[in-house]
Amino acid sequence: MSNFKRILLVEDTPNDVELTLAAMEENNLANEVIVVRDGAEALDYLYRRGVFKMRSPGHPAVVLLDLKLPKIDGLEVLKQVKCDPELRSVPVVMLTSSREEQDLVHSYNLGVNAYVVKPVDFGDFVAALKELGLFWAVINEPPPGTARSQKG
Repeated sequence: MSNFKRILLVEDTPNDVELTLAAMEENNLANEVIVVRDGAEALDYLYRRGVFKMRSPGHPAVVLLDLKLPKIDGLEVLKQVKCDPELRSVPVVMLTSSREEQDLVHSYNLGVNAYVVKPVDFGDFVAALKELGLFWAVINEPPPGTARSQKG
């Protein structure tokens, strides 16, 4: 039985996408990682519309969400996810370079599950992602209907 858990990475900076994927690979987090570049794409993915209309059902095990995004920012994505009864149980982790207290407070007020400030050092980043990935994508037991276990 293989455990199939998808991670949705919402990040517009190509270097940060590469860094995050490299850190996940370094930690052997063998999840499927879906990368979207802005808040509108993230919502399209979650709601299975637009280019994601035909994607397989089920929600990601965790959404790694940047704060500063084009089209729709991370706080608005978070707000929509946490206000939707269908999506509110999906864990959302802000993965951002913002250390501004107002961003932190606003994120928690909207229901974020965790707020992680991206470290600059790759080694620190790998370690932080290992902890995040192990918890949210491996150890944490998602509510029914989010990431699905598949036999195969």
